[in-house]
Amino acid sequence: MAERDGPSTGVLLFIPYRALEDRVFAALAEAGFDDFTPAQARVMQRIGPDGTRLTELAAQAQVTKQTAGFLVDQLEKTGYVRRIPDPTDRRARLVCAAEKAHAAKRVADAVVAEVEGEWAAHLGVRRMKQLREALTMLREITDPWA
Repeated sequence: MAERDGPSTGVLLFIPYRALEDRVFAALAEAGFDDFTPAQARVMQRIGPDGTRLTELAAQAQVTKQTAGFLVDQLEKTGYVRRIPDPTDRRARLVCAAEKAHAAKRVADAVVAEVEGEWAAHLGVRRMKQLREALTMLREITDPWA
């Protein structure tokens, strides 16, 4: 493999993500949503519009079912999610986003749009579009739930 200058591509992807995540969590805390963690957010982000089974959340968040259950229990106690019977299988339950999660998502989405606008201003519209296209293509081979 050829030598490269500087950090690996993974690190180069992680650094802007972490900066974005920090800004999102700061805005959420300022808006009063300071009662959940990044780990809980990763599970919450995978909840589908009609709810998602715990086993699916665990797989998509790449955590054990026990860890996902613990995180969902915490999110339920703080009012971000609720559990309902799965209409396709009454023995199963779906985890659904509650209104508090939707309100937090609106705050987060606004910050993401602001940061992406800053990135586009820095990179230029063409490069930002190319970056999104490249990352979308990578998702095809890295995110089995895409």
